[in-house]
Amino acid sequence: MAAAKPTLGRVLPGSSILFLCDMQEKFRHVAYFPQIVSVAARMLKVARLLEVPTVLTEQYPQGLGPTVPELGAAGLQPLAKTCFSMVPVARQELDARPQLRSVLLCGIETQACILNTALDLLDRGLQVHVVVDACSSRSQVDRLVALARMRQSGAFLSTSEGLILQLVGDAAHPQFKEVLAPSPPPSMHLANVSSAPTTSFRNTSGNIHILEHRRLPPPEGAQFSWGVTPSTINQ
Repeated sequence: MAAAKPTLGRVLPGSSILFLCDMQEKFRHVAYFPQIVSVAARMLKVARLLEVPTVLTEQYPQGLGPTVPELGAAGLQPLAKTCFSMVPVARQELDARPQLRSVLLCGIETQACILNTALDLLDRGLQVHVVVDACSSRSQVDRLVALARMRQSGAFLSTSEGLILQLVGDAAHPQFKEVLAPSPPPSMHLANVSSAPTTSFRNTSGNIHILEHRRLPPPEGAQFSWGVTPSTINQ
């Protein structure tokens, strides 16, 4: 008997949808917030050029504020929610597209609404592509563990550039030059989903931070813990 063909995770405009999760005013303190919004804005621009539908959510907007303007989401109607998943409020959008196969997922926070959205989408039989340079958390430990958890459950971890090139497919595409317009590179911290060595510390307020590749000096008075690394998390 032939072995089952593995799921390759190919992404095509006609069978994909972009999910933009909770990039709101009161979340500006989340680590690398400007970078993830910039990358998500690029994903939204590409989705519009290639006619990929988009879903935008806001978590408890009366308390956490509206979507930040730099996302460039004017014209999209945000779906308000309180649960830690986009799927309940986006169910109508999903049900209306029987051809849908892939969901491209951006936003915050990785260990909360991104993780639970990914699990709900996987449970519906959809392929989930987490845009790692467009997802973050207040704690980078939470972010790394959540990314590993989603990969264990069957989600694909991808970069914005990789997904955009899959969507456009060919340098002869009429939108190729617009799609590949110059954009700022993602933070190397956001790109770290590998087993590279790291150091963690807990500051006086109890927040855990990651010092990737031991290149960053710890803040004064930091209490070190050498046991937390992505390689430990991914096991």
